[in-house]
Amino acid sequence: MKRRHVRSPVSRRSFLASAAAISAMSGVSPGTNALQDTRLDVERFVDEVKRARMETESQKAVEEVLQRTVSNPGAVVRGLGEPSEAGIHTLHRADDLTILNVVWAPLMVLLPHNHNMWASIGIYTGREDNIIWQRSDGVIEASRAASLSEREVFGLTSDAIHSVTNPVERLTGAIHIYGGDFFKSGRSEWDPETLRERPYDLEGALRLFREANERFKAIR
Repeated sequence: MKRRHVRSPVSRRSFLASAAAISAMSGVSPGTNALQDTRLDVERFVDEVKRARMETESQKAVEEVLQRTVSNPGAVVRGLGEPSEAGIHTLHRADDLTILNVVWAPLMVLLPHNHNMWASIGIYTGREDNIIWQRSDGVIEASRAASLSEREVFGLTSDAIHSVTNPVERLTGAIHIYGGDFFKSGRSEWDPETLRERPYDLEGALRLFREANERFKAIR
């Protein structure tokens, strides 16, 4: 005759006591939603990305970290802060890696430009539309597009040319990761009318963010 395993009854009081002990160790109060209480540890995130950058397939490894991070957009907002204005905020900068928290003003448009390094984008609030361009007879022409929403990650190759639009009437927040020094000179942008190449104007791009903020504040 087979012996049956019978579970010992667990009282509600014992269960709650065990849950409270586990919660105390994890830093989450009993009865709260763990996902709501989580917060992105920015320093740990940067360290994880730096380690991923050292992998053989570095962009793929970095995107795995980025995807895992933006899959909980609420935690990212709590860790980075609720976006309040457009801007480029540097989380890490080195010769081989740049991590930015980029906030786009409503309906903001950034000119076609390149990076001369791979780039990976993860959206944690709002939406970001990318047009991918290709060279053609001294100018560029649109090749394809990618519309990114919350929790989505998109990668660009080192020779990619893209332009960015925030198509929604609220702030969009995204983590942008680059396989090099994003602020290093030598990149290009393309005139919005003639689509001809010219040196990248970093100060002009930062001015664009300031002007977008002024328009955003005027309509709030």
